[in-house]
Amino acid sequence: MSSYTFSQKPFTPVPPEKGSFPLDHEGACKLLMIKYMRCLFTNKNESAMCRNIAKDYLACRMDNELMAREEWSNLGFVDEVKET
Repeated sequence: MSSYTFSQKPFTPVPPEKGSFPLDHEGACKLLMIKYMRCLFTNKNESAMCRNIAKDYLACRMDNELMAREEWSNLGFVDEVKET
């Protein structure tokens, strides 16, 4: 039996724009991820309060080749680029 009604369009998945986002199976960045999640929890999911931790986490992922190296401005850290 179908999982959608006549008025709904069938879902067609779309691949991510920048390719895959490999999982951190070895836990290289796990402590930073936990630190970021705790920061979000204590700040009621206000991500602006956790920007420095997010930047450290993304840097860890780039350093461990878990994501492609990107400019910080492409990742939403424009204000940090202006300061340096």
